[in-house]
Amino acid sequence: MDIRAIREQFPVLDQEVNGHPLVYLDSSATSQKPISVIEAVDHYYRTTNSNVHRGVHTLGSRATDLYEGAREKARRFINAKSTSEIIFNRGTTTGLNIVAQSYGLANVNEGDEIVITPMEHHSNIIPWQQVAKKKGATLKYIPLQEDGTITLEDVRNTVTNQTKIVAIAHVSNVLGTINPVKEIAKIAHENGAVIVVDGAQSAPHMKIDVQDLDCDFYAFSGHKMCAPTGIGVLYGKEDLLNAMEPVEFGGEMIDFVEKYDSTWKELPWKFEGGTPIIAGAIGLGAAIDFIEEIGLDEIAAHEEHIANYAYDALSNIDGLTIYGPRKRASLVTFNLDEVHPHDVSTVLDTEGIAIRAGHHCAQVLMKELQVSATARASMYLYNTVEEVDRLVEGLLKTKEYFGNVSF
Repeated sequence: MDIRAIREQFPVLDQEVNGHPLVYLDSSATSQKPISVIEAVDHYYRTTNSNVHRGVHTLGSRATDLYEGAREKARRFINAKSTSEIIFNRGTTTGLNIVAQSYGLANVNEGDEIVITPMEHHSNIIPWQQVAKKKGATLKYIPLQEDGTITLEDVRNTVTNQTKIVAIAHVSNVLGTINPVKEIAKIAHENGAVIVVDGAQSAPHMKIDVQDLDCDFYAFSGHKMCAPTGIGVLYGKEDLLNAMEPVEFGGEMIDFVEKYDSTWKELPWKFEGGTPIIAGAIGLGAAIDFIEEIGLDEIAAHEEHIANYAYDALSNIDGLTIYGPRKRASLVTFNLDEVHPHDVSTVLDTEGIAIRAGHHCAQVLMKELQVSATARASMYLYNTVEEVDRLVEGLLKTKEYFGNVSF
């Protein structure tokens, strides 16, 4: 990978923040956008702006071709069997909520179980809390090991024949843990349950094959993988999606509307009520092109190298605690002794270094870790080891500053 050439494709990286060259280490929250994606969205608005599916005029046909072309790119990107299994929506949160509200409420009953883990993002906890409350089901958690992983033995001990849904992050947005989704899917299916995968932190960084994983649902967001904000994908096996009712009603998703009843379009459009996120989908298609041109194997190898480098470099800082396993995705979550993560982030920002601080929408996990918040540096395909060195220098300055401050 030619990192310099890749970085040149991201205009936002070529700037100074607080008098220092920007070091952007917050890609788990949202990634930066390459020129090709920016230009694809700009070109749509400048030359093609029109609604899709409805019009028979030239602009409408062009927009529809671009929109549905992006769906095919998304299908190929995760190796779904059919574009009927690719539902465009606002992002991972929306996708998970669709599954919970449509499949969950229809298939979970009193006495049933929903199984999740303590490392889940709020968007993969709260929807299942709501389903459990409404249906009188039990929400169960797979135990978390001290190193931030889960064991297949614990999965087998938690999932039973009363379990209807297993919902799990492919990659933890805090710990960087890469969960064995394929093996967990097998355990879920052996017990008659479906598996729902939060792919927000995995789709941008590794090859995804939903058929090989044998997951029933897989949701991911465009904005974490170089695409615009407000666009995401929900994959679902076609037979499951066909049996589900839509959760949003209006234009686009209907077949016929009578005075007292209506029928729905076929997949995937029955889940895409209203004017869809056309520009966002086109931008997602351009982002997929960009990522595939570089190669996901190349991206994964680069990120493994930089994650290992960051883990080792931060481990050498006295008084710094790293959370999560040694083998991880390209992020490092940590705390500096006696310095609040928000203060760490603030001092680093004065050095032009952008990281994330807070509970990362993972308050259940924060309680497991016995902390109120953490700091997180997350890397992507455009980051360098030199930027990790800048982070280390910034953290040493932070330690020095707070070590000299009297309260």
